Formats: sequence, C-alpha cells, structure tokens
Amino acid sequence: MNILKEVLKHEVFPALGCTEPIAIAYAASIAAKEIEGEIEEIYITVDPGVYKNGFAVTVPNTGGEKGNLIAGVLGALIKKPELKMEILQKVSDEEIRHAKALIQAGKAKISYDNSKTDLYVEVFVKSEKSSARAVIQNTHTNLVVLEKDSQFLVKKEQKDKSSAGHEYRTILLEMQISELIEIAQQIDDEDYDYIKSGIDMNLEISKAGQKLHKVGYYIYKLVQRGLILDDTFSSSKILTASAADARMAGLNFPVMSSGGSGNQGIVAILVPYNVGKFFKIKERRIVESIALSHLINSYVKCFTGDLSPICGCAIAAGVGAAIAIVFQQYSNDMEKITLAVNNLISDLGGMLCDGAKGGCALKVASSTNSAIRSAYMALNNYGISEAEGFVGKSAEDTICNLSKISILGMAEVDDTILGIMRDKTLS
Repeated sequence: MNILKEVLKHEVFPALGCTEPIAIAYAASIAAKEIEGEIEEIYITVDPGVYKNGFAVTVPNTGGEKGNLIAGVLGALIKKPELKMEILQKVSDEEIRHAKALIQAGKAKISYDNSKTDLYVEVFVKSEKSSARAVIQNTHTNLVVLEKDSQFLVKKEQKDKSSAGHEYRTILLEMQISELIEIAQQIDDEDYDYIKSGIDMNLEISKAGQKLHKVGYYIYKLVQRGLILDDTFSSSKILTASAADARMAGLNFPVMSSGGSGNQGIVAILVPYNVGKFFKIKERRIVESIALSHLINSYVKCFTGDLSPICGCAIAAGVGAAIAIVFQQYSNDMEKITLAVNNLISDLGGMLCDGAKGGCALKVASSTNSAIRSAYMALNNYGISEAEGFVGKSAEDTICNLSKISILGMAEVDDTILGIMRDKTLS
C-alpha cells in the first residue's frame, strides 16, 4: 500500500468552505437525489465535533448565512452529490430563500449525538412520495449508508477506522516519522503535480483574503508601519491568515485541504512553501516537504482524533509544517525533528478548538509563527527536553502523550464548549 497516495486520496482534496458543513451538504445531497417530489422535512444528526466546527462559520455563496443547518438544507435542494466538497460552488437566490423557509417553518432541524466519537453525519430527507437517509462516517466523503424508503442501497460495515477504505490509518498509526520521511522522498510525478496544484490553489485564496480587512490584512499593516519585521515570519503569517480569513468568510474560492481540513491545508502547504522560497530551497525539496507535511498532519490526527478538543491547525498541521521546514535543510535528522516537534507542542499544546469561525485566522497565524520558530530553534540544536512537562523521549512519544491529554484529559471539554455555544443562541 502506498501510504502517501492513500493520504492524498482521502484527506487532501479541494474544498469550498469549512469542511464540516460542506460534508453535511454533501450527505444531504446524496439523500435528496434519491427521492421524488418536493422536500418536506430534513433531519440532520452529527457528532459533537462536526456540530461545533460548523456552528458559526460562514457558508459560501449564501450572502453571509452561517452554520451547519443552512448548509445541509442547501445541499439537499441542490442535489448534486457529484460535486462532493465543492457542492456549494453555485447557489441561487431562490435556493437560499427556500432553505430559509424550511428552517423557519421548523421543517429542517439539526442535533448532535454524544455517543458518536468520530466524524459522523446522518441526513434524513422526506418528501410526500418517498424518503432517504445518508450516513457519512470517519472522513468527510466516506458514505457508509444510503437508504431509500427503508431499503439499503449502500451499507458498509464500520467496525473501526481501518474499515471502509481506511486500512492506511491502521498502518500509519504504527509507523515512525523516519519512515514517513522516506515515503515523502519517493513521490511520483502524479502526486508531485497534485501537491503543486494545492500550492497554487492556496496561494490564490490567500491573495483574495488579503483584500479583506481581517487578520492577514492587519498583520500586513503592522509590517507596513514598521511595528513588526518584514521577514519570513511575517510574510508567512500574512499568507496563511489571509487564506483562513477568506475561507472563514465564505469567499467563493476552494482551498486544498490536509487531514480533511481546509485551515490545516493552509498551514501544512503554505508555511513550508513560503519558508522554502525564502531560503531558496529547490522546488523538488519544497514539494517533498509538503508531501511530508501532509503525512505528518494525518499521522498526528491518528493519535489525537480528527475533530478533537485541541486545535488541529495549531497541533497537527503545525507539527507537519515544522518538520517540513527541518526536512528542507537536514532531510532525516531525527534529533532536530524531535526538537522541532517538542518545541511546537510545548508552545501550542493547550490551544482549544471552539469551532470554525473568523477567529481561526488568529490560530492559523499562531501556528505559522510557532512552526517556523520551533523549526529554526531545532535547526540550531535547541529544544524542549523530555524533562519538561508532557514532552517525551522521541517525537512519537510527545505526540502520543498529547493524544492522552486530548482524548482522556479533555474528554469533557467539547461538552463545555458546546454548552456555551448553545447558551449564546438562547440568550
């Protein structure tokens, strides 16, 4: 099995808008395409992580509408599942009016199921003539159930994450970072070109985001005024924060994701790209480093979970970017790579995920800054040692320790955050 190809296939793809509400739209579209007649009811059930991530994010091409529910209803009305994670690339005013009318009439509802611990999206759609149900599980496009009028059209067994095309995750979980470095250096032409297309895609959305008066713009203004240096730290933060600004604002630009997350794709791709260009690293080594960044991002999420209480942009993508920067100059120096991982996780290990929204651009900027700083401290042989906190003897140990904190130590964090979110909607 080619692990890089599996990661690129399942986790690195163009996405228009925040991937959680778009996954709901995709599932709704699959279900709705199976029924005849006008939609009368839509019921959506998701895991707490999906609910949290899509709670307050702007949905593309809706005139500023926010949240999972409007995305799901629009997906059902559009009925174009072949568009997958770009399903909301074209939304008509009539579709928006229709979706809002269904919601206001109480005919479209969303809830979350605390028993679902992995990514889970279930959409039930009913018309006067028929009904259908679609379930997506584990990754954003992994359809495991499709029913029409209570008859199964698709039914995949989901015993664990290794099933339904996710055997690569079981393998990845047992690998060492040194093995992932070797894989990244063996990239073929097809994957090379695909990764390059992701660079171009994310640069384009970053350029669009720089026109918004948001986080990336204000970092640029700080540079202009001489309050912060015009260096690789600043230029990288402007690139990544602007891309996140555009994405969270719902601009009609796709982003190449990583680990199934657009914001993680921004960090995993643009940070090693910009640092590599700044230091005149050869193009092939930059592309290899981004391949490694994708692999590491996926690897970390095998431990922490796809939608964990800790910020994936900061931790998983940040670790990927930091390792990629070290790799550009020292290839497989595991001592330096371990220092880089320890530095970043010591810095950002406690950053919480409170859902996708405009403020994610701040976290993207922090992840960018920490990834570069952690890498260059490591390149100069400085880093946090195993004597401190939850840092381990190896990079793998530190990541494993972080996963214990995320899964065991923060088991109630998502419930608390969701409670705060619900209280705000009721006040």
